[in-house]
Amino acid sequence: MKKLIILGAGTGGTIMANKLAEPLGQRGWKITVIDRDDNHYYQPGFLFVPFGLYQPEDLLRRRSALLPPGVEFLTKEVEEIQPQKKAIKLTDGEELDYDLLLIATGAHICPEETPGMLDGWRQNIFDYYSLDGATALASKLEEFKEGTLVIHINEMPIKCNVSPLEFAFLVDWYFRKRGVRENIKIIYLTPISGAFTKPVATRFLGDLQARKQIEVESFFMTENIDPVAGKVICYDGRQVPFDLLVTIPTNMGSELIKRSGLGDEMNYVPVDKSGFRSERYADIFVIGDAAASGWTKAGAVAHFASEILDKIILAEIDGKPAEEEFDGHANCFIETGFGRAVVIDYNEEVEPLPGKFPLPVIGPMSLLKETRINHWSKLAFEWVYWHWLLKGRPIPFVSARMSMAGKKDVRGESS
Repeated sequence: MKKLIILGAGTGGTIMANKLAEPLGQRGWKITVIDRDDNHYYQPGFLFVPFGLYQPEDLLRRRSALLPPGVEFLTKEVEEIQPQKKAIKLTDGEELDYDLLLIATGAHICPEETPGMLDGWRQNIFDYYSLDGATALASKLEEFKEGTLVIHINEMPIKCNVSPLEFAFLVDWYFRKRGVRENIKIIYLTPISGAFTKPVATRFLGDLQARKQIEVESFFMTENIDPVAGKVICYDGRQVPFDLLVTIPTNMGSELIKRSGLGDEMNYVPVDKSGFRSERYADIFVIGDAAASGWTKAGAVAHFASEILDKIILAEIDGKPAEEEFDGHANCFIETGFGRAVVIDYNEEVEPLPGKFPLPVIGPMSLLKETRINHWSKLAFEWVYWHWLLKGRPIPFVSARMSMAGKKDVRGESS
């Protein structure tokens, strides 16, 4: 019996196990999924925890319950990938051989990468990209009534690159709801040119920041943080003071990738032009945040990518040429507070544009526009995530490849 091993039972790994279980079983293959624990968190919900909109227990399911029958699930620590032997070495000394390997080990925050960050950790420096960080930040925000709050992106890439924008908009709403917003300055530090990486969305989202009186410092490349003085210091000499720093630390791939000699300097796995296959080993595939591709590191990308990767893997097994390609399609909800949200839909070639989504004219969601329907659609997505997306089912009317249907191309218009 041939074997596919999937390392990681997060979004990408779980979707792929569900998509491949039946067709691989029909071909006489066995699937084994390995992760260090049995806890699967709905990570988009972390954003809401600091504002009391979600409780931590609302975001947890068992990984094992999300995998299909017939898939073996091991809660084990992996010591090393041994690609020359086509084997996985576990920390208990056991070795598992594979015919194909799928790496879905994701990304995580690394506050230790920035001098000074850990010196103020959970004191006046907080994150919300981890559940314990989001929970601790909830308590801190409750007591914060005046001063300067700085939202800080240390460096790119990060998981869900619009999430810091959402936090900025939601914290503005949160302080206004409490009647203390006039006592609090909000500053947004970003290493990129503005609110987003493309001009149309940057103009729209930048205008939102301005209307909400959120100050922006662009091209801010952090050298170090002084938590005692309360300053974030840029390589160009700029110093931004803070009373409370909400940071998105450097995001890096798994230490397992480093130990196995498979990663770049950020522990992401370099992939070939397909975006899925290891540059060095043809029998190793990668999905989601673990890949050193140019695609956005977001759950939507992993979902859309899975609809291409399953066909590539099955073609590989059947000895056929893989004709499928992925365009880096992503879509994201951006909460803007006061029961409204913005939706963006884009890929590597086409930036976010205004229009209707997913259906032309009908929508019901609006692109690059604040609406209540967008907000309610985001809240409804949690159910879709658990019961539809993780099961590997395509979402109706939304293709893995981005469509221009319903979009208005305003790229040539002046600002």
